[in-house]
Amino acid sequence: MPETIEHYLSVLFAPKSIAVIGASLRPNSVGTVVFRNLVAAGFPGRLFAVNPKYHTVEQQTCYRSVADIPEPVELAIIATPAHTVPEIFHDCGRSGVKAAVVFAGGFGEAGEQGQVLEETLVNIARSYNMRFVGPNSLGIAHPTSGVNATFAPGHIAPGNLALVSQSGAVCTAVLDWAAQQDIGFSSVISTGISADLDFGEILDFLVSDAKTRSILLYVEGIRDARSFMSGLRAAARVKPVIVVKAGRHKSAIKVTQSHNSVRVGSDDVFDAALKRAGVVRGMHLGDLLAAANILSRGIRLRGENLTIVTNGGGPAAMACDRASDLHIPLAELTDATVAELNKVLPAMWSHSNPVDILGDADPVRYNAALQTALQDSNSHGLLVMLTPQATTDTMGIAHRVIDLTKQTRKPVIACWMGEHRVAEARQVFANAGIPNFRLPETAVQAFAYLTSFFRNQKLLLQTPGPISQVLETNIEDAHRIIEGALEAEHQALSETESKAILAAFGVNIAPPIIVTSQSEAVDAAQHFGLPVAMKIHGRNLVNKTALGGVQLNVRTEQAVRTSFEALSNTLQSLQAPGDSTNIVVEPMVVSPSARELRIAIEQDAVFGPVICISSGGTSNSPAMRAVSLPPLNRLLALDLIAQSPLGHYTVTSFGVDMDARTPLNVDALVNCLLSVSEIACELPEVAELEIDPLLADEQGVIALDAHIRIRPKPAGSDYSHTAIHPYPSHAEQRIQIAGNQACIIRPIRPEDAEIERAFVEGLSESSKQFRFMNTFRKLPPEMLAKLTQIDYDREMAFVAVIESEQQEQEIGVARYAINIDGSSCEFAITVADQWQGKGVATQLMEALMSYASYRGLTRMQGEILADNQGMQALAKKMGFALQLSPLDKTLVLASIQLPAFPSTE
Repeated sequence: MPETIEHYLSVLFAPKSIAVIGASLRPNSVGTVVFRNLVAAGFPGRLFAVNPKYHTVEQQTCYRSVADIPEPVELAIIATPAHTVPEIFHDCGRSGVKAAVVFAGGFGEAGEQGQVLEETLVNIARSYNMRFVGPNSLGIAHPTSGVNATFAPGHIAPGNLALVSQSGAVCTAVLDWAAQQDIGFSSVISTGISADLDFGEILDFLVSDAKTRSILLYVEGIRDARSFMSGLRAAARVKPVIVVKAGRHKSAIKVTQSHNSVRVGSDDVFDAALKRAGVVRGMHLGDLLAAANILSRGIRLRGENLTIVTNGGGPAAMACDRASDLHIPLAELTDATVAELNKVLPAMWSHSNPVDILGDADPVRYNAALQTALQDSNSHGLLVMLTPQATTDTMGIAHRVIDLTKQTRKPVIACWMGEHRVAEARQVFANAGIPNFRLPETAVQAFAYLTSFFRNQKLLLQTPGPISQVLETNIEDAHRIIEGALEAEHQALSETESKAILAAFGVNIAPPIIVTSQSEAVDAAQHFGLPVAMKIHGRNLVNKTALGGVQLNVRTEQAVRTSFEALSNTLQSLQAPGDSTNIVVEPMVVSPSARELRIAIEQDAVFGPVICISSGGTSNSPAMRAVSLPPLNRLLALDLIAQSPLGHYTVTSFGVDMDARTPLNVDALVNCLLSVSEIACELPEVAELEIDPLLADEQGVIALDAHIRIRPKPAGSDYSHTAIHPYPSHAEQRIQIAGNQACIIRPIRPEDAEIERAFVEGLSESSKQFRFMNTFRKLPPEMLAKLTQIDYDREMAFVAVIESEQQEQEIGVARYAINIDGSSCEFAITVADQWQGKGVATQLMEALMSYASYRGLTRMQGEILADNQGMQALAKKMGFALQLSPLDKTLVLASIQLPAFPSTE
């Protein structure tokens, strides 16, 4: 990425000039505190006070308005009442101010009138292309830039930890605690009600900020789920992210919404979203503090096994319990370690992990035990615990621990229990940068954040296998059914229509035949073969069993006639509204070993469509559901099954219940979940879908009943209804290359890992050098995952594939990544050596440039090695301007202005 590109939020965190509007002489007013904080932080740029009531503030000239300031202002800090802010925004916009922070409350969180005021503020800011934090914000800080634009008391030390919070009170509490712990921050952002800037864009900045190594989020609700998820996923790939969310229960939601107007959805869906993003969730403020304590030290793990050294067995047992709760494995000491500990410890030591070195342990004994434990190859982290007994030298042992940490790269955590006798030791640990805690459980919880990041990084390297069976879909048929229903102003589909949608996406169904008489019912039964199932049928009939509208195991023709009459009477008694009601006959599916499941698409208030799986039929319990965000791939579908009531099944292509009683074809269930996921992504008109029951056994799965509720297509671009951008199937195209060779150009997908590996490793040494500026024989797993598991919201990769012996073969790939300015992108392209010069590169670049325009990007650029003449020729052909890099003469810079994508309005 060219070095001249700056993140568009840099003016917030490293401005050249700041105006504090509402700066005051009144003690403890917001404007007074903020202005003094900026002065105390040593802001190196130009600082201006604005307030028509004063001529000077803090011995500096005070201006009547921003317009009166004779120099450009980049950032405005607005510490005035809510009703004054719109006019101040106009003033700032006309004066060229690029960003603002708004402290006042009384906007969207204050009711209808406040909502109107908030919308006015947003519209004004947009008209001037000005971005802002707040309203109802505590402010922002970027200590290394000398920016402390908050009204929090005290100094904010520089560090590598970013804190982003929707609550100003949480910010002040964490900052006050951190000062005592000698913890510094790269950034502190109090988002307030996030009328403009929300978590997503702030996370984008923190990902690009080299000073930020870990991120803490305090969340009460989400405004933009797509931006939030995209930012989280990008951050979690490179930095530990810990999220604490309030509002898990109704009473807490009411409290948070009293000062924050954001939406709050289901807590289990929020959990699923965080898991999908690869971030760790804390449940209370203590978790946030524990995470800050350990992440601020820059500690990382190379494994997940914990060793505990203690002078008290009881506290160690508490630590073990918490480790078990959090699935943290205790290191199994090697024979060599045990033998060495036998030499240096009393005979009564525990002879296992935890290493209990007894209550009378002195600094020498602690030192010997710790040295030995740290050398054990099975141990990846060390928790040192101390209870202050009569003869315990708390300070002497603390100094031994500090000395040892300088000799190892393994993380060492201290837990000095008590208060008065250990307070000085805790301060010494804090000064030395060693995480220290009062309680065993909190210490283990902190270690869990390190293990979670370690595990998440390993999970990111997992790639789904190739798609063994491409699911047959007929989206056009599904669209016709939905369009017809919407034209008729229906809000729900009938069972036959719902099952037709499922069948169009490859879900195995029990086919229904609608009948209107006894004779038609008998004919249908003969078609399927007895026994059959018979049900009432109508758009608004849900839970037919509870309504008495289902007859199963209808075994004779006379029984068919009798059931038809009984069901007809049921329909008449229900007086079903509006639309036509009938009776359907279906084949009776019998499987003594089958499980009844419920698979559904439900709408979350924040994250939109979610995929749910739970027990079905009469045993359906919503509390037992497992949820995941679409889109799913095979690994994600398997994980969803593992989290569901089926979790006791083995997760293989053919799984068996662990108690060996009930077989299950997991592969068929996975395919069904993938089909439902595709419905959620490709049919935004589907508001709800329920398959209940879905029978699952060793033969496969079959949908016995289904219900779909529909809505007009939501406003917005393609896939804007999903929190995670799904695979953009609309971007696929079939072309001819090299004369008559059929070729598909399509977006890359996670399941392409193997063909991507074969493609990259099959390149010649010169092609690898031109593309990666490096040569390697084997593609590293982390690079393979990064190349195939892309976020379509912020990057794109098109692969050119041809069919080769019933399998796809990748012959070229072109990709772009959006730059931190948010409007331009950097491209790269590679074509297999044997396919160069045959039009593949041109087709790939045309697809890439067209899609970049479609996504609203305005410029594409890239770096080409100076000796790569072929790539330079292609770039010229595509209209790119080329120039030698002024910073590196071995590189040529290519850039092009992208045309605006044609409007569909």
